[in-house]
Amino acid sequence: MPLTTYNHVAIPTFMYGTAWKKEATTGLVVQAVEAGFTAIDTANQLVHYDEARVGEALLQLAQQGITRDKLFLQTKFTPVNGQDHRLPYDARASITTQVEQSFAGSLDHLHTDYLDSYVLHGPYSRRGLGAEDWEVWAAIESLYDAGKAKMIGVSNVSAEQLTLLCAKATHKPMVVQNRCYAAFGWDKDIREICLANRIIYQGFSLLTANRAVFAESAIRTMAEKYRTGLAQIVFRFSQQVGMLPLTGTTNPQHMHEDLQSDRFTLLPEEIRQLETIGV
Repeated sequence: MPLTTYNHVAIPTFMYGTAWKKEATTGLVVQAVEAGFTAIDTANQLVHYDEARVGEALLQLAQQGITRDKLFLQTKFTPVNGQDHRLPYDARASITTQVEQSFAGSLDHLHTDYLDSYVLHGPYSRRGLGAEDWEVWAAIESLYDAGKAKMIGVSNVSAEQLTLLCAKATHKPMVVQNRCYAAFGWDKDIREICLANRIIYQGFSLLTANRAVFAESAIRTMAEKYRTGLAQIVFRFSQQVGMLPLTGTTNPQHMHEDLQSDRFTLLPEEIRQLETIGV
């Protein structure tokens, strides 16, 4: 069953992330979709992503009959402080213009005339929200109001910042995408705000940020019990506590295995055990 945001838009329950794939991006996105992923996450930020190569994969998939309407595409606006010299917009322009230019570039890269989800890659401010944050969010809201993005969201956000956005924005975020650490309760504070506001929480780096968790005997016992891998235990846990997990695996077998994480259900006591495993 897909997840549904407060604005009644459905989103698949697992997402394939395309960060750090470089020239392998096209082939890996094709493999991921062929394995069964229907949601793709990218960004118009050449430091970590190659959005145009995601677009190349989409053209190949369309030739196989997997057309745009069968896929959920999410990309991001990345502020200047998250870019290198290869900017997708004019850094001298207003933030509103930068968002418009970056969005137009994303549509061009991805060969589409709309996005399923458009995400602010991170607030400008470390604490609170400043004038730049409110300007960038208003620009993103305008794209939503114009029907160019079916949902909008924010990444790398703190609980304080998300609370402010939910309270004061014209449209509160529909998705939040954060790096998720077991040591911090799997981002529990943010997840609780999301739950209260019917925002979809997307967790990334669930494996790479939590390598120590895999040494725990409890998670190994669960993997043996359910005859699955350690990664699948983490992904299933994330789904059962209401997250939408991202995976960026480059291994075709792991792509298939990750998508099978919903073939079993962890018991309530196992969920409780996992909630505190790295704390």
